[in-house]
Amino acid sequence: MRSVRAILLMLCLMPLSATAQEPLEQSFESDVLVIVARDACYRFDIYLALSGQQQRRGLMFVRKMPAWTGMLFVYPDENYRSMWMKNTYIPLDMVFARRDGSIANIASDTVPLSEQSITSSKPVSFVLELNAGTARRLSIDADSHLIWEPAMQ
Repeated sequence: MRSVRAILLMLCLMPLSATAQEPLEQSFESDVLVIVARDACYRFDIYLALSGQQQRRGLMFVRKMPAWTGMLFVYPDENYRSMWMKNTYIPLDMVFARRDGSIANIASDTVPLSEQSITSSKPVSFVLELNAGTARRLSIDADSHLIWEPAMQ
């Protein structure tokens, strides 16, 4: 019985490990997102985590991300979202946002490789991951707003 569980676990993890080493450009669509903060608007190139497989991979195994780049996790409904940093080597800011782009909360400077759950304070449809310190540096806070065109359709 133990060997059957081990085989099932390996089969479940195979799709993730097969794509985990691929460059982000090969595994994710990309788009542009704008954040309207206190005194300015900021443009980010984003990777879109749309499918369950993409959301499970996220930024795992990424060692460096350009300053104006991020990953947007897109969910079909508003609900409490929980993230973790397992196999994620770069510290991140996680911006939890509602369907209308308003920000529920921001988890700043998350700890690489941590399995601690990081949860939204309210139901959200989006989680935007940016390099750690970006939210503080650009004064992105709960009064800021995400603008991503497909969300407005």
